[in-house]
Amino acid sequence: MAPFPPMNKVMLRNLLIAQPDGFKRTLGRAQLLLLMLMASAFAAGAAQVGSSRVNEVHNHLRNAEEFLKANDPDAAVRELNAVLEIDPKNAEAYADLGTIAFFRHDYQKAAQNLRKAIAMDPSLVKSQALLGISERRLGNASARALLEHSFPKLKDKQLRLQTGLELAALYEQQGDPGSTATVMRTLVNLDPDNVDVLFMAQRVYSELADDTLNKLAILAPGSARMQQVIADRLVNEGDLKNAIEHYQQALRIDPRLPGVRFELGEAILQSAPADSTAEAIAEKEFESAIQVDGDTAKTECEFASIAVSRSEIDQAFEHYRRAYQLDPNEVQAQMGLAKLLMHDKPQEALKYLQMAVQTDPLNGSAHYELAQAYRRLQMADMARKELRLSQEIKKTKEQVGALYHQMNRQWRADADDVPDDQGLNHEQ
Repeated sequence: MAPFPPMNKVMLRNLLIAQPDGFKRTLGRAQLLLLMLMASAFAAGAAQVGSSRVNEVHNHLRNAEEFLKANDPDAAVRELNAVLEIDPKNAEAYADLGTIAFFRHDYQKAAQNLRKAIAMDPSLVKSQALLGISERRLGNASARALLEHSFPKLKDKQLRLQTGLELAALYEQQGDPGSTATVMRTLVNLDPDNVDVLFMAQRVYSELADDTLNKLAILAPGSARMQQVIADRLVNEGDLKNAIEHYQQALRIDPRLPGVRFELGEAILQSAPADSTAEAIAEKEFESAIQVDGDTAKTECEFASIAVSRSEIDQAFEHYRRAYQLDPNEVQAQMGLAKLLMHDKPQEALKYLQMAVQTDPLNGSAHYELAQAYRRLQMADMARKELRLSQEIKKTKEQVGALYHQMNRQWRADADDVPDDQGLNHEQ
């Protein structure tokens, strides 16, 4: 009997269905069994070949990964090309080839491979991000959509930072400061200690502030708000005398301008510390501020500070308590309550000071006062730790002040500066 041609079960079924009954009768049981066995063997062989190809692809991909770990991208490329010879539509191989080309700064080749990978698997978010960066480096308009689509979906922190910086730079290049600032705010929250992020953020925010100031100067040069902006700038530069004049000019234009009376009161207090006349004038401004803006924690803290200067301790305590009720996260209220409680109730003072350093970890005065509280409670190790932190913060702020001086800008001393008298250094 001549050998049967290779066929599978489907071919056999179709053959039997298509033939007349006479043909079926001519086939003996042995011949039918032989046909069935041959079809099963063919199917098993095909499955084995398919499984072998899959294993071969996995082996090449695994080898490529090992070569990349060993810093041998050329060998990895050979393995990935071998994958594509077996499976020309393998998205992972194209994505890896694109990534290798990207880190070699070959953005043209990177874009070609990454496009193929995304066409086969649109869920490859990392490939979309790298393609967006590559397209931007190549000057292609498609970069913006790719970066916008991938940026919010990325899980890898470093790639998200790089993608965000590229997107922000693209927005800035295209004259879209609002979108630039939005991206930078996200990046600062993602990595608040990243030097590159901080550098770009301060530049973007400064440019945005200048742009809005220029627009305000054009649209409303004689407005109360313009006078308030000038006063704010003068306060930041340490020129309190002229700042007060511009705040007063703003109120002459609009006596109920929100926020101005509180800022004027602050400027008056800062211009003449511990001066009873200045305190009385500032107090009236704070009272007027409540009529316009409502009561706030910061306003209550200013009332408390004036009361302390007058040795009106009970009134000061009530104002600080009211401030804390209005805003439990107000550091000035936390610190004020702690200082008033320190002598008789150091344990209670400790609670507010711990809140203060948690709310504002860089508040040197809070760390110093916390050290004092620990000392009163006979917790010497904790006292030394907080004292050391307060000194480190003070040193850092002095360095910042020196940098501001180099930029011909005045470093504005804060109320949280660490006192010079470090009595804890003499602790026995």
